[in-house]
Amino acid sequence: MHDVVNPETYENLAISERDNGLYVVTLNRPAKRNALDVATIEELIRFFSGARMAGVRAVVLAGAGDHFCAGLDLVEHWQADRSPDEFMHVCLRWHEAFNKMEYGGVPIIAALKGAVVGGGLELASAAHVRVIDPGTYFALPEGQRGIFTGGGATIRVSDMIGKYRMIDMILTGRVYQGQEAVDLGLAQYIVEDGGSFDKAYELADKVAQNLPLTNFAICSAVSHMNNMSGMDAAYAEAFVGGIVNTQPDARARLEAFANKTAARVRPNSESS
Repeated sequence: MHDVVNPETYENLAISERDNGLYVVTLNRPAKRNALDVATIEELIRFFSGARMAGVRAVVLAGAGDHFCAGLDLVEHWQADRSPDEFMHVCLRWHEAFNKMEYGGVPIIAALKGAVVGGGLELASAAHVRVIDPGTYFALPEGQRGIFTGGGATIRVSDMIGKYRMIDMILTGRVYQGQEAVDLGLAQYIVEDGGSFDKAYELADKVAQNLPLTNFAICSAVSHMNNMSGMDAAYAEAFVGGIVNTQPDARARLEAFANKTAARVRPNSESS
């Protein structure tokens, strides 16, 4: 599994290990505004397929340069002149990558900046938490390009903001940014002072201190349960809760709570 997190085996992703099993994964094609070509998608699949088993406890997902990701590499797509069958399989690899991210059980905190456009938004929507700065902007310009989404916008983006808002974005090229983007659900945090990376790193460092099995349940089971009927989800939640809530590693944390030595949950207005 060492190859999964060996930075030397990646060309389009810059990967660095930090403390506590935290990794920073950076899209590293700044001259292309980090557009997603076939090779980058394959590297995302490789990393996120083996991340949990390799001991990765949390990931900050970022983009090199001024932009997070401008979406599908349209130049590569145009030059390849793919058949419908060929491009369908390209889309399926995108789904493979983003499903490995959403359902893989490793918390992914996306540090967004600049363009989060088209496939870049589809990529960002596969992360579990998204942080933006005031200059971050979201768009789905496929309608103006004469193409259609192929990496999950109809699933994840519509889930975040609603079907008709997503349709409006594709039809009209509407752009969202700032607090409006947060209010719509495109991101959960906006950082007014400084960049989004520091906040994303702070959050990732915090969640990396959770028990891995607990994080796995949060970052995998919740998505699965949202695909189920209410009755099936209730059964699955009870099953997962039975396993996670009785894990041996949790006993010390539960004991600290029982002994009143654990950190208390306080309102934001109170100091700890």
